[in-house]
Amino acid sequence: MIVITLQRKKCIGCNYCVELAPQQFQMSKKDGKSVLLHSSEKKGFHTLKTRDYESFEPSQNASKACPVNIITVKVT
Repeated sequence: MIVITLQRKKCIGCNYCVELAPQQFQMSKKDGKSVLLHSSEKKGFHTLKTRDYESFEPSQNASKACPVNIITVKVT
């Protein structure tokens, strides 16, 4: 299981996550911040749990590229 977490409130809208992992992220037209697709939100953390292991590398690259370090990717 891959767990991807986004702290959306801290997003600065740089768009790196969308460029590197477009199947997991997109930019909101409302506020210009990143959206973790198909995620659930709890206390400001948007979390996606998936068995799609092909999403691991792009999401990991997005996490590393994020200038404000608000994306985490874990394998459980």
